[in-house]
Amino acid sequence: MTQDAAGGPTTDNDEERAAQQAALHDGQDRPEARLAKAVGVAEHALIEFEIAVETFRVEVENFSRLHHQKLGPMYARLDELDAQIAEARAARSGDPEDLRKAQEARAMVLPMPGVDELFHDWMDSDGLSPEAAAMLTDQSVQAPKRVRPSDEARKLYRELVRKSHPDLAQDETERTRRDEFITRVNAAYALGDETRLQELAEEWAAGPVTAVPRLAESEELYARLEWLAQRKELLTAVARELEESAIGAMLRMAPDDPDRLLEEIAEQLLAQVAAREAELAALVE
Repeated sequence: MTQDAAGGPTTDNDEERAAQQAALHDGQDRPEARLAKAVGVAEHALIEFEIAVETFRVEVENFSRLHHQKLGPMYARLDELDAQIAEARAARSGDPEDLRKAQEARAMVLPMPGVDELFHDWMDSDGLSPEAAAMLTDQSVQAPKRVRPSDEARKLYRELVRKSHPDLAQDETERTRRDEFITRVNAAYALGDETRLQELAEEWAAGPVTAVPRLAESEELYARLEWLAQRKELLTAVARELEESAIGAMLRMAPDDPDRLLEEIAEQLLAQVAAREAELAALVE
């Protein structure tokens, strides 16, 4: 038995504990340990960024689909009216410049689709789809459903991405397994399928658990940081492309109520259609 700094007795256990704490402190002060901690923080930040980018991509994709379904016919009608107006002006004036403009306007109008395109997604092995049958029987067609993942689906998705992200793999076999799994996770999230996400969470929990690699060599850690920086640059470019797209810009205008934005655009397009029809009627009188 020895005495401590205050003159009191110390035991062998006290000395052993002090030695362990000193060793731990020394280990934490190692440059490699601090670098490994920085890598861990960067990995976590990258995964959070990927989650944010994927969530926005799903929103853009869903909004784009609805935009096309709801407003596409109105845009097509406007193009057709513009072509008819240009043609009516050219017929009245006979001016070569008006004729050229009429030809350009007509070229902007989408051609009539072929039979295969007309029946795309309308027929399957069971016959007509419900939407096609409703249209042919003059029944109301259900408006396209907006896919917006619920709060629980978002929570499940975030947890699954954190646990199964391919960047946490320590070998190519494990990376392949994670790549395949995260593809299914992204597909379920894009559909807002909460039940499927829960099933995937259970599947991951029951699967093989692999330890996150602990890189000890400073060269490997620096290489890892460099890769993470490059991955962040790539994701930043993807996010910028989404934000600067026409649909992304529209979403930024009304992030909390994009459906209302669609309604407002539809009202504007209807007003433009009415104005074009009036202009055409005046020209062909």
